[in-house]
Amino acid sequence: MTEWKNGVAKISLPTPFPVGDVNVYIIKGDALTLIDTGLQTEQGKEALLRGLGELGLRLDDIEQVVLTHHHPDHAGGLGLFSVDVPVYGHPNNQRFLLMSDEFIGEHERFYLDFARKLGVPEEYKKMVAQIRRSAKFVSPRVLRSGLVEGDTVPAHDDWKVIETPGHAQSHISFYREKDGVMIGGDHLLEKISPNPLMEPPIIPGEDRPKPLLQYNDSLNKWLGIPISMLYTGHGNEVFDVPGLIKKQRERQHLRAMNVKKILEENALTGFEVCKRLFPAVYEKELGLTLSETVGQLDYLENLGEIKTEEKSGMIIYSVQQ
Repeated sequence: MTEWKNGVAKISLPTPFPVGDVNVYIIKGDALTLIDTGLQTEQGKEALLRGLGELGLRLDDIEQVVLTHHHPDHAGGLGLFSVDVPVYGHPNNQRFLLMSDEFIGEHERFYLDFARKLGVPEEYKKMVAQIRRSAKFVSPRVLRSGLVEGDTVPAHDDWKVIETPGHAQSHISFYREKDGVMIGGDHLLEKISPNPLMEPPIIPGEDRPKPLLQYNDSLNKWLGIPISMLYTGHGNEVFDVPGLIKKQRERQHLRAMNVKKILEENALTGFEVCKRLFPAVYEKELGLTLSETVGQLDYLENLGEIKTEEKSGMIIYSVQQ
């Protein structure tokens, strides 16, 4: 049963993705606000209408939508709402919400070059088409305005915007200081380690982002905030945020040290490391597994544990001697 708790109501919506249900939130204030939308599917719409109904609300009662980030399970349902309903989120959402031909082309060029540097064989480069598959979930929208660090959520002066890039370059969280409640999207999840996903640089031609390093910096930021309860994008609420961050960090470090062990045997390309880390799924989920692999390699390089050199246009990773 959907119910209000301290001015927040959580509704879980089904998705066809392995991550399972996604959580969206209604918050009360000077405007009735939906944080994230789920997907625009019949099942998702039915679940949203049912949850709203249990609160005595209808879809038309939603006065604005605020996004934690642009991924389809969080923003794909924007098409359920009239274009008159304002949408807010970090400015980095916009390129993924419009999916212009120019951006899709830029995205594919970035990934082709990225795949070449990682030593991905020609037959696997079809991974770049994933952005076109994602586009089918998008209902093009223009943000009413961008939300950045230190802003407050429109019509909700008690909710402060915290930038938390890593899982996505567009990721933000919302913190209510009076009771320490955080609405955190996919930044920290009870049972899942969010995969910091590779994206093209915001400005074409600049250095690529390093999402795992960004993600760790964003976790550090949260350690400086007294969070009493975290509402998550998937799964249950979290009440010991520092403890969970510590566990996530320990798991992350162990995974990276396993990658270092692989490189102690031979110097390898990123693709070769990916195959060893994910032998059963790398062909099916190449984009995700490469993002995870490069994250570990960036982490190790940042620690000074490994080094890189370029040979024949490919990056070769080896253990620092």
